[in-house]
Formats: sequence, C-alpha cells, structure tokens
Amino acid sequence: MDKLSKDFLLGAATAAHQVEGNNTNSDCWAMEHMKNTSYAEPSLDAVDHYNRYEEDIRLMAGTGLNAYRFSVEWARIEPSEGVFDEKEIQHYRNVIDCCLANGLEPIVTLHHFSSPKWIISKGGWEAESVVEDFARYARYVGEQLGDKLHYVCTINEANMGIQVAAIAKRYMIQMMARAAQAAGNAGNGGNAQAGDSASNGAGGKANAQAGADTGDGKVQMGINLEKMMAGRAAAAAENKEVFGVEQPQNFTSPRTEAGDLLIMKAHLAAKAALKEVCPGVKVGLTLSLHDVQTAEGGEDNARKEWEEEFTHYLPYILEDDFLGVQNYTRTEIGPDGALPTPEGAELTQMDYEFYPEALEHVIRRVAKEFHGDLIVTENGVATSDDSRRVEFIRRALNGVQNCIADGLPVKGYMYWSLLDNFEWQKGYSMTFGLIAVDRSTQTRYPKESLTYLGSRR
Repeated sequence: MDKLSKDFLLGAATAAHQVEGNNTNSDCWAMEHMKNTSYAEPSLDAVDHYNRYEEDIRLMAGTGLNAYRFSVEWARIEPSEGVFDEKEIQHYRNVIDCCLANGLEPIVTLHHFSSPKWIISKGGWEAESVVEDFARYARYVGEQLGDKLHYVCTINEANMGIQVAAIAKRYMIQMMARAAQAAGNAGNGGNAQAGDSASNGAGGKANAQAGADTGDGKVQMGINLEKMMAGRAAAAAENKEVFGVEQPQNFTSPRTEAGDLLIMKAHLAAKAALKEVCPGVKVGLTLSLHDVQTAEGGEDNARKEWEEEFTHYLPYILEDDFLGVQNYTRTEIGPDGALPTPEGAELTQMDYEFYPEALEHVIRRVAKEFHGDLIVTENGVATSDDSRRVEFIRRALNGVQNCIADGLPVKGYMYWSLLDNFEWQKGYSMTFGLIAVDRSTQTRYPKESLTYLGSRR
C-alpha cells in the first residue's frame, strides 16, 4: 500500500446543517418542519457536532489525518439581515483552534446548501441582492477568522441547481410520456401492458429510465425529486406563510441560467472581499462533477453534459487559487441522453453506481482546462458494508496517486463524510460516514474505514 506524502492534505468533510443540529434560522430547517415537506424527516439535533466537535476532531487526528473540511453556517452567523452573532463566530473560531491544536488543516466552506431564511424571503438565489449579501457575510467571516485559515471554499457545488434543473426537466418529460401512454392504453381498451412498452418508443424508454433519473442517482446529493415536483401546488400557500414567497428559490432549487450566473457573481464578490481582508488565504469553490463517459452515438450529448456541468464555469474560476473537485460516480451518455446504470452493477444506498475509478477520470479531465491546484473536497460512498467503503477509498486514492505521479497538482483528498449524518431530503437513511453515530445517545463508533483512511499517510 503506497502512502501519500506528509504534506498532502488527507481528511474528511462535513456540512454544518447535516451534522451540527438545531440550525433553526435556516431555510432547510423551515422546510423540514413544513406540512408539505419533501424531507423524509427533520434534522433536529443531527449528530450534535456543534457540541461534540472536539471529540470528532480528536478521532480524526488519532488516525493520522491532517485536514478537516467543514462549513460555517451563514444562518447562525447572520441570523437576520445585517446582524452578526458574535457568539456563533466565536464557536467557529473555537472549531478552527481545535483543528490546529490537533494538527488538522481547517478547510472552511462559507456556504454548503443551507441559507438564512431571510435570504429566501428576499428572492433567494435568483435575486440580484444575494450577491451583495453573500459578499458582506464573506467579508465578516474573513475579518473574524481569516488569520487562522489557509483555504476557503466560497460555495459548495456551485453547479447543483443546474443539475437539479436538468433532472427536473427529464422528470417532467417522463411524466408527460407516462400520461400519454396511459391515455393510449385507455383508448385501446386497456389491453396494452405497461411493462411491454419498455422497448416501444419514447414513452417506454421514459418509463424504463424513471427509476434511474427520479431515483436521484444522477444528482450528487440527497433529494426526493418526485416528491418535490408533485407537492409544488400544495406547498405554495404554506411557502407564502413561511417564506413570504410561493416558490422559494433555495440554493438547491432548479436553477435558471440567470440564477446560475448570479452564483458565479456571488463567488467572485465573496472572493474579492476575502482577498481584501485576508489576502494570504487561498480561495476557490467546489463543483459536483460526474465522470461523463460517452457511449456510441452520444458524443454531442456528452459534450453538452460536460459543458453544462463544468466548462461554462471556467471563465469565472480560472483565476481561483484552487478548485474543489467533488465526485461520487460516473454518468454514461448515449444518443438519447443519460443511460441507465449498467445491468448487474453494484449500487450504493444512493442508487449511484459503485465506481471509485470515476475520481481519477474527473481529475484528469478537469486538469486539462483548470491549471490551478486541485483538492478533492468530496468523494465517498453510502453503504452499510464498511468493507466496501474501505475498498472504495483504496481504489479512489490509488487513482489520486496516479494523477500525482503524472504531475497533476492534486493537493488533498477529503472523504465524504466524517460522520453518518443528515443526508438532506433523504434524512438519516444514508450512511456515508467513517464514524457511525447512535443518535439516541450521540455515541460515536469509529469504523475500520476511518483507520484505513488515516493509514494512507
């Protein structure tokens, strides 16, 4: 087993809302507690990382890990517009100090999906005002914490909304095809069998692929797309009551092209603010990137897929100090778009294909066009079998080492995630963690995969 160099950043990642608990001023907390919610369950205390971060950091350090990527929560730090909570910024200063005392490099993310509720009431991530609001927040964090940091990610998976929009579009096409098929069956006396239509044109193809697409295996976060789409009408009145708008534009809502550009503007504004108050900090963002593979006849579609997922962001990130690469699986593209997962492939709890080789492929492709440093800010697997997690990490890190051996500037690898945690709309059913948690007592149970990851240094 080859070891990574001592200066390589090897660690794990979390997001504040998924692990801290009681993030009561955020949009996610509000949505979790709505009657018409697409969340399987509320986050509540989560895994109480807010109070138990010292224990969790010591567990990482004890295995030999030397980095921790985590997010600071905007909704805690600025619970109402223009009002900053000194107690909360001190909390994150304490987390950073704990990392440094235990030999871990803190890699801080300013925004990881959850936003202050007041941001959504102003129009959310489709409102021009979000650019100035995010920059003000970034400046404050930089002023308060920048002297202790070397790396800051402004926005986690800046392309997530575009990915959700693409899947929502496919979902609507599938639903229309199903409706047309049902109408056709009724017109034919009900003799046609739904299952028989799988090889009979677009309607059958949409039906066959519905599980792959609306099962959320094509988007790298925990969403319940079908429930999201089906409940929109019923939720409108409640949204108006909770947020003051009928269609909240959360960070992970289906994104328009204009909203996509606003996110890039917010990144650039935040980076400028950070560079002004703490010029020594390296600043970048992270992107959710699939290993886009081309099946016969899918060349044009695959090129468009990669352009949408990565290439069109290049003008806004080429001057960044680093790029956070986040990858979990591959996507095969054919003449009609994304193909179903190959027959017989091993699937994870998230319905992703178990394919750790995807990471090396993505790093190599990204490095052809982005020439700054690369940090793998997320890569992992949701599984109840920790031996498969160890195997996933082994193969993924072997791919990272292949890239380093070929001279690619890969500076770190953060496994997702440190703890079994709240996987957004899917609740606590997905187990990505290196550490299991009994949420009835909040007792930590480190897995063999944590020891294995630390042993690679």
